[in-house]
Amino acid sequence: MNAGPGMPAPALREDLRLAALLGLAAALATVALFPYLLQLMPDLRAKVRIALPLLILLQAMQAGLLLTLLSLIGLRIGHRAGLGAPWLRALLTGKPLPELPWALSILAGIGAAFAVLGLSLLTDPYLPMRLQAPAVTAAGATALNGFLASFYGGIAEEIQLRLFLTTLIVWLFARLSNKRPAVTVYWIAIIVAALLFGAGHLPAAAHVWPLDALVVARTILLNAVAGIVFGWLYWKRGLEMAMLAHFSADLILHVVAPVISGANP
Repeated sequence: MNAGPGMPAPALREDLRLAALLGLAAALATVALFPYLLQLMPDLRAKVRIALPLLILLQAMQAGLLLTLLSLIGLRIGHRAGLGAPWLRALLTGKPLPELPWALSILAGIGAAFAVLGLSLLTDPYLPMRLQAPAVTAAGATALNGFLASFYGGIAEEIQLRLFLTTLIVWLFARLSNKRPAVTVYWIAIIVAALLFGAGHLPAAAHVWPLDALVVARTILLNAVAGIVFGWLYWKRGLEMAMLAHFSADLILHVVAPVISGANP
């Protein structure tokens, strides 16, 4: 568990080991993301001037180094905020593993995905026409690409938005007030991170529709709904539960939904 206010934080070496593990996982997830990116942006091969394998390697190395750093920052400041990755920390240090609500996190992720799908049904009829016809891709291939991409969402995005950003916001409030953060502070951090999580999906949306007010609002709102669920789990149960919920949600959105619809996302 994390050190509370007034308690000594674990040694830097412990945080370094955990950050390196998370960074490595993020690098591998970046590699797994590329089939999905190539499906979403079929012109990507033509745009890059280096060989695709080299591009993937460079992107994975960059993501691994950056997210190792962000993980380390989040873990170090998380001791004061009471946030972190308790299960992975215990696993690395040989301590008893905490009991965590694995099933609840999966169900929360699935629920978030169905909420996103439901809101999509309400907004999609009013969206502008697509910028281009979607590439013809078999539902099975789309589902496989979505499955691989789900690791990026569950690992890399949770490191960025929850372990780093949410923790940073809570830590800043704690530093400024010099006392344990109030519940309101955690909710502010969760909502801010969720909104930025939604905004981070705008570049992908721009490849599908013109970014008018409805597309922007839809993209931010739908992703923020899921982000709030992941943020709450991070706050209450740790990074691992947020990762599991995010991965579960992406499996519904990018694997199950394409198979059922037989169409591209």
